[in-house]
Amino acid sequence: MFLAHRSGQPACAVVTESDTHGAVWLDLVDPTDTERDLAAHLTGKIIPQRSDLEEIESSSRLHTDDDAVYMSLPLVQRTEADLSSSPIGFVLTPNWLVTVRFSDYASFDNAARQVAESKTGFSSDDTLVMILECIVDRLADVLEHVGLNLNQLSRDVFAGYDPKGNIRLASWQRTILRRVGHAEDFSSLIRDSLLGLDRISIFISENRKHTLPHGLAARLATVSRDVTSLTDFVSQLSNKIQFLLDAALGFISIEQNDGMKILTVVSFIGVAPTLIAGIYGMNFKDIPELKWAYGYWYSLAAMLVSVILPLLWFWRIGWLKTDNR
Repeated sequence: MFLAHRSGQPACAVVTESDTHGAVWLDLVDPTDTERDLAAHLTGKIIPQRSDLEEIESSSRLHTDDDAVYMSLPLVQRTEADLSSSPIGFVLTPNWLVTVRFSDYASFDNAARQVAESKTGFSSDDTLVMILECIVDRLADVLEHVGLNLNQLSRDVFAGYDPKGNIRLASWQRTILRRVGHAEDFSSLIRDSLLGLDRISIFISENRKHTLPHGLAARLATVSRDVTSLTDFVSQLSNKIQFLLDAALGFISIEQNDGMKILTVVSFIGVAPTLIAGIYGMNFKDIPELKWAYGYWYSLAAMLVSVILPLLWFWRIGWLKTDNR
C-alpha cells in the first residue's frame, strides 16, 4: 500500500502523482515495484528494497546521498500471541519523508493520526521526529507488557510445581523453560530496535548535510534520552531473565536429585534381601539351617527386617521426604 499523509486530511491511497499534492510523507507498506518506482519518481531518490533494509552493517543502514538521508532499523512488533521484527526504512529529504515498511505498526498509525489532525502543517523533519517519538512510546508500552509477563513468570517459577494440578512435572518444566526462552527472544528483539533508534538519533543529530532546527534537535535529544533509559530497562530485564533461567534449571536439578534419591533407596533396600535369598538358595549338601523347622519363616523375616531398617534410616535422614512447593 502506498499512502500520502498531509496535514488536515486523512491518509489516502496514492495512485497518481496529482494525489500527493501537499503531502510530505509517503508511507510505503509492503510496496510493489510499481509503487516503489512511483515514489522514486515523486522524490527523485532511490527507494530501498527489503534486502537493502535488512543489511546489518552500519554503513548500509545509515548513509547520505546528496541531500537525502537513508536510515533503517529492525522494528519489533507485538501481536496478541507473539513478537516479531521487520525492517523499517526512512528516506529523508528537505521536502519529503519516505518510509518503507512491511508490517502494520501502531506507532505509524498514531503518527499518521497526528499528521491528519494537525492544522499547522508538518515538514519532513517534523514528521520524522514525530514518528521516532511514536516508536519510542510504543516500545515503552511493549516493554511494560514484557515486564508484566516476567513478573508472572517469576511467580510461577518460585511457586513451584503443583502435584495436584492436571499438568505433569515434565510438562511444567518444559513450559517454564519455553517461557523463559520466549522472554529472552522478546528482549533481544526490543534491544535491536532500541539500538537502531539510538544510531538513527545520533546519525541525524551529527549529520552536517541535513541540520535539524533547534526545536526538533531538542526533541530528538529527548528521544535519545528515552532510548537510553529504555535500553537500561531492557538490560535489567535481561538480567532478570538470566536469573529466572538459572532458578528454573536449579529447581529442575533439585527435582532430578530427588528422583535419584528414590532410585538409590530402591536399589539399596533390594541388596540385602537378595543377598539373604541367595545365601539360603545355595544347593550345598551341608547347610546348617537346612533342617530348621522355621528356616523358611526365619529367612523371610530376615529379608523383611533388611528392608525395614534401611527405610527407617533413609526416612530419618530425610531422603524419603520430598517438597514440591
